Amino acid sequence: MIRVGDRASLSRSFAAADLAAFAALAGGGPVDTVPEPLIAALFSCLLGTRLPGPGTGWLKQSLHHHAAALPDEVLTASVQVTRLRPEKRLADLSCICLGAGGHTICEGRALMLLAPGALD
Repeated sequence: MIRVGDRASLSRSFAAADLAAFAALAGGGPVDTVPEPLIAALFSCLLGTRLPGPGTGWLKQSLHHHAAALPDEVLTASVQVTRLRPEKRLADLSCICLGAGGHTICEGRALMLLAPGALD
């Protein structure tokens, strides 16, 4: 059962090889910082696999990037349920990604349609 205040997090770093692979897939040149879509993917992983988890539908997500993340920097992405609207099976979550030393890389919000039974 999902409740307001529930949270989940994960930590990951992206090596130079990860950045080169992303750049090749995206059709761009070399990159020296972690691209924003790779950081956003950390939230996608959390929202789809941990909280709210499988069966969840993305309705809206917004992220505001404040600082660049460097290759091999450990990033910690976290999501927290801030509001539930059971009559519509909706969950609002805050999202934040912190870099090494605790500085904010990005933060934002997500609105999710919960899987049937997630509130039971």
